[in-house]
Amino acid sequence: MKNYDTLSEAINDLQTNDYTYNFNLKPTCLECASLKLQINPEDFEVDKIYRFEGMSSTDDNSILYAISSKNGVKGLLVDAYGMYAKNISEAMRKKLR
Repeated sequence: MKNYDTLSEAINDLQTNDYTYNFNLKPTCLECASLKLQINPEDFEVDKIYRFEGMSSTDDNSILYAISSKNGVKGLLVDAYGMYAKNISEAMRKKLR
């Protein structure tokens, strides 16, 4: 797995390598707004996970997930170190571990 120094560097590189869509985390699924698509936990895989730590504050910590869905949609999800974990279903929490 490739290492990146910054979140933006990782996003830019992964977008050029077929992870072209942006996912939003919903309580029971991932949402791709540009495709008007919702993907349930059983319908996607987490291909890669990258963690980034902020230099000045722990509030700057984030996780980048590279995700592939069963229907061929590949994209990225950015989370602030589990910041939204309490607002998602157990199935989503297990999938994003």
